[in-house]
Amino acid sequence: MKSGARTLLAVVFLLGILLLSGQKSLDGQVGPPAPSPDDLKTRVRVDIDLVLVAVTVTDPYNRLVTGLDREHFELFEDKEKQNILYFSNEDVPLSLGVVFDLSGSMARGGKLERAAKAAVEFFQTANPEDEFFVVQFSDNPRLLTPFTRQVEDVQNALFTMEAKGRTALLDAIYLTLSTMRDANNARKAVLIISDGGDNNSRYSVRDIMSAVREADVQIYSIGIFDPVGSRSEPEILWGPSLLSDIATTTGGRMFPIEVYNINQLPDVAAKISVELRNQYIIGYRPSNKERDGTWRKIKVKLNPPRGLPPLTSYARSGYYAPAH
Repeated sequence: MKSGARTLLAVVFLLGILLLSGQKSLDGQVGPPAPSPDDLKTRVRVDIDLVLVAVTVTDPYNRLVTGLDREHFELFEDKEKQNILYFSNEDVPLSLGVVFDLSGSMARGGKLERAAKAAVEFFQTANPEDEFFVVQFSDNPRLLTPFTRQVEDVQNALFTMEAKGRTALLDAIYLTLSTMRDANNARKAVLIISDGGDNNSRYSVRDIMSAVREADVQIYSIGIFDPVGSRSEPEILWGPSLLSDIATTTGGRMFPIEVYNINQLPDVAAKISVELRNQYIIGYRPSNKERDGTWRKIKVKLNPPRGLPPLTSYARSGYYAPAH
């Protein structure tokens, strides 16, 4: 990696530390802390000028598009065009977390076994500097394996799990974001593997969406869903939209798989892992210098070379500006 890129990545690492340092720590590793969800309502903002955006580009067949250059991108903040100061598509070390559903519904139809294989597949493309952890959840979330660089540690833990109980997905996401505070790499990503919905969390959707917007973490999700006509419980009905909203807010994506296609799970997980290593990182200093703590919307526009089909970009929806 060139020295300039390393310098920028060091800045990003500091950004991540500053972003998460204001959040309260978890009380142990077994679930969300004793304080109420009101703790999430205190916004954490970053007092730093450089804004970095990870961008995924796909073609009409949902295939990754690589090889684009700086001039093929335009970036807007609150509809104002920004000057791109940094551009890279290098594969840099990642801090990866998996949020794994162990609720009772995952025991049906081979979901649990395939989901465990998918999680292992997600880690298979790791480079030596990557680190990973796993959060499992049913009635409550639990940190199954803390940060490790050994895929074998994660694999052994995943294949000894048992599915039972209710679904505390939102609490698990909070625990995951808090665990990411200890990440050693600048880039952070999370994969949620769940059959959707939540019926046992103390945190609300509003709480978690606020936390997700403030965290410097890209979230992907694989939703394992029953056929539409079989989704009777309310939480199962809104599960797909919940997983999708959480992912797209951070610039990630939700990949739905219906139970009759469950054998596709490992392939989809591998695809997400490859996608994370083939993203464009764009950096800019906002033209709006006000330190007002407001939410700034980000939009990426593509200007691809001639001859390419219409392309689609995925990037985080915005960030909170510094406050004073």
